[in-house]
Amino acid sequence: MTPPSNRATWMAVSAMFILNGALYGIWASRIPAMAVRHDLDAGALGLLLLLLAGGAIAAFPLAGRFADRFGAAMITLRIAVAYTVALALTALAPNVASLAFALMIFGATHGAMDVAMNTWAGEAERHIARPVMSSFHAMFSLGAGLGAASGFAAEHWGVGIPLHFIVTGAGVAVVTLAFARIGWVSPTRDSLSDTPLFPLPKGPLIAVGLIAFCTSMGEGAMVDWSALLLIETAGVTAAHAALGYSVFSVAMVITRLLGDQATRAFGPTPTARVAGVIATLGAVSAVASTSYGVTLVGFALMGIGYAVIMPLAFSRAARDPHLPPGTAIASVSTLGYGGLLLGPPLIGFVAHATTLRTGFGLLAVLAALIVVLAGAVRARKD
Repeated sequence: MTPPSNRATWMAVSAMFILNGALYGIWASRIPAMAVRHDLDAGALGLLLLLLAGGAIAAFPLAGRFADRFGAAMITLRIAVAYTVALALTALAPNVASLAFALMIFGATHGAMDVAMNTWAGEAERHIARPVMSSFHAMFSLGAGLGAASGFAAEHWGVGIPLHFIVTGAGVAVVTLAFARIGWVSPTRDSLSDTPLFPLPKGPLIAVGLIAFCTSMGEGAMVDWSALLLIETAGVTAAHAALGYSVFSVAMVITRLLGDQATRAFGPTPTARVAGVIATLGAVSAVASTSYGVTLVGFALMGIGYAVIMPLAFSRAARDPHLPPGTAIASVSTLGYGGLLLGPPLIGFVAHATTLRTGFGLLAVLAALIVVLAGAVRARKD
């Protein structure tokens, strides 16, 4: 069988990143409306987001193992369908108990697809024979931004959550899955007895995982709390608050489209260090201001700063000499994307005890830690 062209390969993997981001962006854009619908305060919402995080973290290692055993592409396509259904379940939940169950499933499918599609992305990067990981993550951010924009439109036009989630989610899934079915055959391993069932980063991958954690903590906070921060500090409407995550996502898309070139020009460590500085400045700006415009600028700076870190982390994990790609990426994801999903409930608990601004301020400290640990993403040949 003739291998797919570089263009077809890039488009197929990109389609899955777009779908993953879009479904999560759709959910994120309606969190304030979901909180009103189920009468949730910050503490209750934090607990529900913790269940979402638990589902994802439980799925990370299993997804990595299945990707290595059966093939990353095949696993990605199947999980994508389940992820779309899970989004609909969150919209149809009639009460808090059923919403909690739906969010666990939503988190598990989101996390599993994330590991599988990043493993496929590592295969595609080797096939294309040049850095493209940042561009794949740009497609995730593009999808997330489009998902968030659909939430803005739904709020503006008074579209209910069930109709919004089901129609938009299914529509994106149909289009992206059509691009993803290119007959890609991923490498498989007949035996994984020499790899741990629940891998954690070891050796140099520990620092890579910590950098990913700091980054994804910020991304998770933006997904779940940026709209509420704007409502609380700037006094804007829910419709205008939904634009906060869109600004963040657009900034990430633009930066990630340039990320591969920056890494080639300056190297992974300098790129990661400068990115950490920009993210720190953005977080400080967002927390310190009560101006809608200044806070949006802070969100944009955070998007620019966070943009290249996760691609660098996953690219480094996919090249690890000691673990299969799926297992290595799952290990970094467990620590890294744990921040994406554990961060929001943690900030919710801090916000419940103090203020949301205080909880959001934790992101500035973590962004500064990226600057300190930036050397961990250096490729071995460097």
